[in-house]
Amino acid sequence: MLRDSPRSRLVLALLVAAAVVLLVLDARPGADPVTSVARAGGELVFAPAAAGVGWAAAPAVTLYDGLREGPRAAARVAELEEANAALEAELQAARIDRNRSDQLDDLLHLSGLGAYEVVPAQAVTRSTARGYAHTVTIDTGTESGVRPDMTVVNGSGLVGRVVEAGPRTATVMLATDVKSAVGARLESTRKIGVVNGGSVPGGPEADLTLELFDMEAPVEAGDRIVTLGSHEGAPFVPGVPLGTVDEVQVAPGALSRIARLTPAVDFASLDVVGVVVAGPDDDPRDSVLPPKPKKPEKSEKPEGEQ
Repeated sequence: MLRDSPRSRLVLALLVAAAVVLLVLDARPGADPVTSVARAGGELVFAPAAAGVGWAAAPAVTLYDGLREGPRAAARVAELEEANAALEAELQAARIDRNRSDQLDDLLHLSGLGAYEVVPAQAVTRSTARGYAHTVTIDTGTESGVRPDMTVVNGSGLVGRVVEAGPRTATVMLATDVKSAVGARLESTRKIGVVNGGSVPGGPEADLTLELFDMEAPVEAGDRIVTLGSHEGAPFVPGVPLGTVDEVQVAPGALSRIARLTPAVDFASLDVVGVVVAGPDDDPRDSVLPPKPKKPEKSEKPEGEQ
């Protein structure tokens, strides 16, 4: 702290006078050697002090700016994260909607080929009803005309049949349930049998197993199976794809030929399905089956190669 004394007053007066002189000299136009030297001297004296003050004050300024902008920045980050999450949810919903739209198109295509009148529904959840092992609940019921013993399909083939129906929901026993048995027919022939859910005694491990009643019936891997149809279309309408023969087995002493099927339907990802509320007037035969894939042509061996 400066004390009020003649010496301090003299120092203060000299400093003020020097400042005034520097201001006057700095304001003069032109490049006067005297003013240039004075200006340079002033910069030499005051620049380090100014730089030191700026360096010392920089952290405080930065801290002040950070404290001032911190709440705003945090709010902005939260806002951007919320907007990003909303966009991701919209994209996911759009993908689901597009996938369901494609499944509905496939369902309508299949029902058109078979002349089936269907009520679209969504497989809401897996469930267990009346001791069945493989069932799903769908979001449509008697208010939409759904009744027990109606066929349920999707765009690929047979899903199962309705076993219970309420006003707005229904329970569907899947074709893979061990209690499921569906009359079946080999593609392009009149050879018939039954497709059971799961494996049968003496048969291979399978989701669907075909038992042909004719032991001499020709059947091999790649053959496709469709529903035979029930009386008045209940519980199964005719012509719905069931699956493709994967492996044929003849058990000693058996009364039928057994084959493991690859199901036409992906039961692990059921979503859009259709309940057949009215079947076709005539058996669609094999018209509901998709075109059979072409077998790869055998490449010819060059001459001289064994």
